Amino acid sequence: MHVPDIQEFSLHWPGPQTGSTHELVISPRFIYVTGQKMDRVAKLDHQGKLLDHYIMPAGSGPHGLLLDKEGRLWVSLEFHGKVVRLDDVGRIAQEVDVHIHVKGASRPINPAPHGITLDADGESIWFTGKRTSTIGKIQPGGSVVHFQLETLAALPIFLSAGPDGGIWGTELLGSSILHILPWGEVQEFPTPTMNSRPIAVIPDPAGKYMWFTEEAGVKVGRVDMAGNITEFPVPALQKNDILGSLTFDGAGNLWVQVYADCNSREPHGEGYLVRFDRSIHDVAGSDSPGVPYRVFPVPSGEKSMMHRIKTDGEGNLWYTEMMTDRLGKVSLTGG
Repeated sequence: MHVPDIQEFSLHWPGPQTGSTHELVISPRFIYVTGQKMDRVAKLDHQGKLLDHYIMPAGSGPHGLLLDKEGRLWVSLEFHGKVVRLDDVGRIAQEVDVHIHVKGASRPINPAPHGITLDADGESIWFTGKRTSTIGKIQPGGSVVHFQLETLAALPIFLSAGPDGGIWGTELLGSSILHILPWGEVQEFPTPTMNSRPIAVIPDPAGKYMWFTEEAGVKVGRVDMAGNITEFPVPALQKNDILGSLTFDGAGNLWVQVYADCNSREPHGEGYLVRFDRSIHDVAGSDSPGVPYRVFPVPSGEKSMMHRIKTDGEGNLWYTEMMTDRLGKVSLTGG
């Protein structure tokens, strides 16, 4: 495989707020990125050119993004307790209030909808209740159902639909992988590494497993549909490296974001991407040192604080950097 070309593009957020670039979602024509404290969604083309900033309500904290089966863009407004659909010019076309109404309470509770994903049925939207240790489901008619996790203060942050028809997610403080079956049964699978702080979880291209990153554990995990977890150490270059998100490229290789912990900057070191060879899919134990890998530094160096990474329809990778407010592109197809 050739050495990929890695470029980074400024998102040029207007105003004084910086360092709050979060999620991204990729359509066949555009890349959308949330600037949470900026109350904006950036729209770029596949060459990295900034086309527009969609203005969200002041103080709403846009975070999660998804495209529904019709290609329409949805955004979670975490600070306002809403999930909204935008039209083609970035105006709110539909709004779903996801507050939790508790009998006897003086006011509804904002669960802080953080991560969102589309159900395997293509009809329902799921979201994490970051503040309430809940997972919510917006049903096709617009009604909202909330499911309580057993772990208090679990801080669920990320969701993906699995090959089993269920929804899988990460509990940052609970150090568990969550699973919700289509009928609402909630399961939690603790990671073998304590205090691992799982970040993102995605399906295996072959449809047998889900894969996730552990920020503090500095490992990637593989979980089967029964909840059995295998962990693989990521070859960190320095002692204060932590992990961001992960994605698979078109050849089945696994890419993982690694960067220096901003709360522990000594020693200083560059952020980089680790590409594990696709043979990691078939490793029976946790012997990831036996899996070929390569390290690719990113242009922003030690300030990267990478957050999310995804693969586009042409096989190129895109990633966000929270603190530098940049969008990166890893060109794997010569495009």
